[in-house]
This record gives sequence, C-alpha cells and structure tokens, in this order.
Amino acid sequence: MQRLSKHILFVLVLLFLSGCAENWLDRQPQNLILEEQVWNDPKMITGLLANYYDRLPAHTSLTTGWADFANYDEAMWSNNDDARNNIVSYQFSLWQYWDYGLVRDINLAIENIEKFGTSLSATQKSQFSAELRFVRAFVYFDLVKRMGGVPIVTKQLIYDFNGDPSYLQQPRNKEEEVYDFIGAELDAVKELLGNAGSNTRANKFTAMALKSRAMLYAASIAKYNGKMASPISTPGGEVGIPAARANDYYAKALAASEEVINSGNYRLYKTNPNLGENFYDAITKKSANQEIILAQDFLVSKDKRHGFTYDNIARNVREDNLSSSSITPSLNLVEDYEYLDGTSGELRTKNTGGSDYVYYDNPQDIFANKDARLYGTIIYPGTSFRGTPVQIQAGVKLWNATTNSFQNVESNTLGSTYDDGGLLTGSSGPQRSQTEVTNSGFYLRKYVDQTAMSSTRGIRSDMWWVRFRLGEIYLNASEAALELGKTADAIKYVNVVRERAGFGVSSLKTLTLEKLQNERRVELAFEDHRVWDLKRWRIAHEVWNGNASNPDAMIYALYPYRVVRPGHATHGKYVFDKIVAPRFRAPRFFQMGNYYSAIAQSVIDNNPKIVRNPFH
Repeated sequence: MQRLSKHILFVLVLLFLSGCAENWLDRQPQNLILEEQVWNDPKMITGLLANYYDRLPAHTSLTTGWADFANYDEAMWSNNDDARNNIVSYQFSLWQYWDYGLVRDINLAIENIEKFGTSLSATQKSQFSAELRFVRAFVYFDLVKRMGGVPIVTKQLIYDFNGDPSYLQQPRNKEEEVYDFIGAELDAVKELLGNAGSNTRANKFTAMALKSRAMLYAASIAKYNGKMASPISTPGGEVGIPAARANDYYAKALAASEEVINSGNYRLYKTNPNLGENFYDAITKKSANQEIILAQDFLVSKDKRHGFTYDNIARNVREDNLSSSSITPSLNLVEDYEYLDGTSGELRTKNTGGSDYVYYDNPQDIFANKDARLYGTIIYPGTSFRGTPVQIQAGVKLWNATTNSFQNVESNTLGSTYDDGGLLTGSSGPQRSQTEVTNSGFYLRKYVDQTAMSSTRGIRSDMWWVRFRLGEIYLNASEAALELGKTADAIKYVNVVRERAGFGVSSLKTLTLEKLQNERRVELAFEDHRVWDLKRWRIAHEVWNGNASNPDAMIYALYPYRVVRPGHATHGKYVFDKIVAPRFRAPRFFQMGNYYSAIAQSVIDNNPKIVRNPFH
C-alpha cells in the first residue's frame, strides 16, 4: 500500500510539473513589447512621437548643421580651418535630403494605431494620427523645398520578394502636387491635433504656421520662377510651378497667417523695456513667452543639451578655456539693420566726401539709434554679454606727423596694452589671422545662452531652437498681402514687427518687396531662413554671383581703433575701418543648379522612374 501511494504521488508530481511547463511555455517573453502593447499605450505612442519630432529635418539648428550659418552672408567662420571661407561654389548636393526611412516610420505608425489601437479612445486615435500626419507634412515640406517634387508615399511599401520590385517604384510627383498635399494634410488635421497651448507639440495653430510658410514658398516659386529669362523646370513638372498658381498660394498663405495672428493665442514678446534685450528674450525665453509657436526644446536636468554656446561664445566671456568663437556675424548683415529714423543702416565711418574719419567718443556710439534687433542678434563693439563688456578693438590708430596720416598698430596678444597705458588689442579681438576669435569684428548673441556654465563642456546649454514664431507669421502675412495687392494690410503687418524693434507706430507708409526682403533678413537672421528666401525669390544667383566686385558676395568686417594723437581733439576717440574679412577667401557663388539639390545616384539606381533635377 505504501509503494502504491508512492507511485500515485510520483504521477501527480509529473502531472503538476507538466502543467507548470505548459504554463511556462505559454508565458509572453519579458524582453519584447508586442504591437498590441505599443499601440494601446498613450505613453509609448507619445514617446515615439517625441522621437519623430527630434528627427524632423533641419538644414541648420542648434544641434544640426549650425556651422552652415557661416556658408552664406549672415556670418563667416572664425574657428580653425578656412574651408567655409573658401567656398568656390556651392555643391549641387549641399541641401540634399531624401529621408523616406522617416516617412515609412510615420506611415507605419499611422497604420498600426488604426489596426492595433483597440483600447484607445476615438479621440486619442484621431489626435495621435493627426499629429503623425503633421510631422509627415513637415517632412514633405523639407523634401520639396530642397528637392522639388518627390514621390508622395502615404502607405507602407511592402516587398513580396518576387524578384521584381518595380511595383514599389513611384515616380516623382509634380512640385505643385507636393505643396498641395502639404496644404490639404494640414487643413485635414488642424482641428484634431489638440495640444492647445503647447509650443513643443503641434496644435491647430502650429499646423497653420507650417501652412503659412509652405504656401508662401509655393507662391514665390510660381511667380518668380516664371519671371526668369529661362525658368527652371522639367517636362513632367517635377520642378517648376505654373505662374497661374501664384495668387492661389499667396491667398492660402495669407489665410493661414491670419488664422494664427487673429487667434489671440500668440503675441509678440514685449516684456523687457530695453528693446534690444527684449528681442533677444523673444527668441530665448522659455517662460511666459507667447511668441513661440513651435520649438525643439532641451533640458539640462534630463541631460538633453547641446554645445552651441560652448562653440560660439564671445572670446573674453567664455567659461571654458577650450570653448571657441566659431560663427561671427558679417558687417553685411549689421549694415542691413536701419537707423530708427528710417535711413540706410550703412555705418558712418567717414565724413561726407570720405576725406577723414568720423570720430566717436565710445565704440558703441556708431551703432546709436539703430534697429533694436541688431543688439538682440549681434554682439558689437561697446556691448556686454552676461554683464561683462565684450572687449572688441583691433588696435590703435597712431598719428604720424611726418606723413600726416594714421598708421595702424595691432597686436597678436589679446587684451594687450599700448605704450600709453591704454588698450591696444581687445581681449575679444578682432584678429586678422588668429583662430577662435572674431575675424569680422562681431560675435553672435542670438541663441547664445546667458545662463552661467552653459559654455562649459560639463554643463552645456538647454537653449531651445525655435521652429516657428509669431514674428515670422506677421512677415509671411505681410508678403502674401503685398503680392495680392492688399497693400494696406501688408503695411499694417510689417509695421507691427518694426514697432517692437523701436520704430514709430506706422513707420512705413509705403512698402516694396525689397523692403520686406530686408525685414525678413534682420528679423529672422540665424533662424534658417536666408538661403531658402533667396532661393524662392529666385535671386540667390544674383546676390551670390561669385564676383569679388559684388559686395553681397563678399564678407566684410568692421575693425575699431582707438586714436592716439596726443594734444589733438581726436585723441582717445574711436574710428572704424571697413574691410573684407581677412580670412575670407572666395566670393559666394550660387549656380543655377543650386536651386534644386541633386538627387543621389543611389536613389536613381534603386528607382529608375526618378528623373534628375535640372543642371545635374
């Protein structure tokens, strides 16, 4: 009986263990996340969206391609290596972008939310899908503004391994079709986006801000490409938008702009009574700033930060002895900031007739009564950063009684003292040949972080990158209205922006496109607009024509000197020399083939239906 009990017990144990084994084998792996889990978890979907926002394309930003600020006419390169100062011509592949990997990921997410998101509410599904479609529209805008028409792919392309991939190969859509797709998508999703009040995730007005910009680009291309002696186009319309479409696109740009402006959700930043500091704050302040519509944010406490300030801090205020001064603004840009009386922004360095210098009591006096946006964008002689004067002086002008003229005395030692005990060369330069100190006579202020320790390797900066702000939307509205013949509205919108910069109410009574072009230049400097604006207006090849006698194609510098002329009324005053930046080597040269970037040969090899862009 005892042996029988033992056998029964053994059998029961086997049955129990086999049941456990079966249950064990039925368990889900602990290191895998299933589709049903991902697409029914709002936190996981939000995390995925955050990844896609971070992957949004940017030609220049605080983390990607910011060195390209020095490729055009806003600035030059003052760090090591003069390659960016010696661009003989722009490569045809310079703005190349063809990221269908990101498009595929977005399409996959949209389809999977619909397929697997059974536990999501209808509102959650529509909002997440709308936000993904916004991101996709953003990607397509970057594709079309760089490449022209591209294949519009809104569904997964799945290969069936039959040996013939031709059914997956799509030709390029027309350029206008891509812009139409972007506009239609943004209209379709704007009421579904939610995220009211957010400036880091898309909402209704973020969608309209993107539409405002995209439709303005399409309108400009339609109008000004058609005005060229030889319009840039392809037979299939992959490049080139019919001129007849211009007013339609301008109207859409104006309507989208006004939807943002009239919403009441945004207003120009006007908190700081110092107008120059206020303009800097308008871009950099994260709290209580209703001007920012969409930004790529960073946060030191989450170790999401970047080294832009470390790489672009003015020389004598740096906190780390290895930090550098890479991007230094050009005199070209500085002189485009007008005086507040509406006169040309050209700095007055010589008297009428040019026979003698204009003498200033202080270095900053030459910039007196300038557009306040200059101070908010650029550190110029006589100004401070973080409460510390940025010492910008090239040397002294020593009077030679024998030759009855001045001679320059300069030093390679920053912060050096002259024989009279006064300053010789400033601790922030400028220097003619030394690197990591300004060669142009200016430093960048916009986007350079004032926070303590932000220019050190250990801390770095969490300054955000602004993708859309209300200042741009006002200028978009002004341009679209001007092109539509609504001049009163155009003047009204641009004057709002100018008033914030210190100009009087209704400072402009008339308006031309050239005037608006300059307003965009000074308002949006270093915000990744310059090259795209010149391209859409079809004037890039004229502004940057590769001719050294063309001042727009060269980078100019401003060198301040202290006058040493004892016993004379000018002794101790300051004068300025305008020169070609000494390290600048080659005039900017934009060719016709630069209006649309080259499509990589690998793309054409994989899809023979893709036609090349003109001139390539």
